[in-house]
Amino acid sequence: MSTLFLHNRLTLESDRFDEVGSSQTSGKPLHNLEHEVAQLTKLRSAPHERLTQFGPGKRDLPVSVVKMLAGREGNYSGRGRFSSADRCHVLSRYLPVKGPGLVDHMPSRAYVSQFSADGSLFIAAFQDSQIRIYNVDRGWKIQKNIQAKTMRWTVTDTSLSPDQHHLVYASMSPIVCMVNVGSSQTESLANVAEIHEGLDFSSGDDGGYSFGIFSVKFSTDGHELVAGSSDDSIYVYDLEANKPSLRILAHTSDVNTVCFADESGHLIYSGSDDTLCKVWDRRCFKAMGRPAGVLTGHLEGITFIDSKGDGRYFISNGKDQAIKLWDIRRMTSKATCIPGHRSSEWDYRWMDYPPQAKDIKHPSDQSIASYRGHSVLRTLIRCYFSPASLVKSTSTLDHMMLAFIYMIW
Repeated sequence: MSTLFLHNRLTLESDRFDEVGSSQTSGKPLHNLEHEVAQLTKLRSAPHERLTQFGPGKRDLPVSVVKMLAGREGNYSGRGRFSSADRCHVLSRYLPVKGPGLVDHMPSRAYVSQFSADGSLFIAAFQDSQIRIYNVDRGWKIQKNIQAKTMRWTVTDTSLSPDQHHLVYASMSPIVCMVNVGSSQTESLANVAEIHEGLDFSSGDDGGYSFGIFSVKFSTDGHELVAGSSDDSIYVYDLEANKPSLRILAHTSDVNTVCFADESGHLIYSGSDDTLCKVWDRRCFKAMGRPAGVLTGHLEGITFIDSKGDGRYFISNGKDQAIKLWDIRRMTSKATCIPGHRSSEWDYRWMDYPPQAKDIKHPSDQSIASYRGHSVLRTLIRCYFSPASLVKSTSTLDHMMLAFIYMIW
């Protein structure tokens, strides 16, 4: 798709150039036009000349991204920002240029895909209760093939422990299962080849009420799990005590996504179908009984949240077809409601997003950046900050895995 797009753009530019300069180029051979197109391409993909002059050293291309960022901060170009050519040059250093290549083919739809924190492993979960862990460093060889317990609908989420020894997986049930993925066995059939320990997130006095879990994540120290559920709640599970330690009635609709903000485990981010992102501080929740802050900006339900890990920034993906970058220092104590902006007749599971809705903006958007161009349809599409060693961001839809990469400066 990107190659075709680039080809189309060059065609348009060459046509325009030919029309403007036709009087000057008449009678010249065709290869001169090719040279002119090449020159246009160079001009439109090379960094600004003054950005290449910043700092000591040679001025050969490609220019160091560090130099370009320093030049932008010093406003060496006079614009105060990167031009489209600057951005093109930087992207050319990091975007994949080969592929895509087929890794695996499964008979059912993929619902979960994610890299481990160091990028060495890739986990994919499918609607037929199968979970596969691929070793990226060994040519995407299957390291673990897990057949989950009987699922309700699908595997809704997975999370790998920080030491990469255990994997938890969730479904539309209050039971989350934990598997030892550090064992030497490749095949893991639930409670046949290996034990899949069930962790019950429901309390003993709930009268047998059942709910589903959309999201589950390990804490950085591996001692706790946090989960978002279909009963509008956030649950924290103490793995050492082997029981739930906290339930927060967090939103007014399904909690589709949760995660810990940083290694302290004190802060939790949550996102819901009520369109809100919330920040929870466990140190003062019992006294306050409310979130530490709320962030508004999405127009439809939130499908996923990923923390940068610094307790400050996170990204969210929404059914309004946008990824947003947030700084929790912008959060407020109350949500800003915008009645009438949501499309009550639209359902992301089987309908395309209304074209007229794409131009609507939240009047009280607190995000610091929005990224568009991908589609959030059929499933709860995910978004991730790239692992430290990889520039990759994945989401899953139907039978294929799609990758969308946004550079966040």
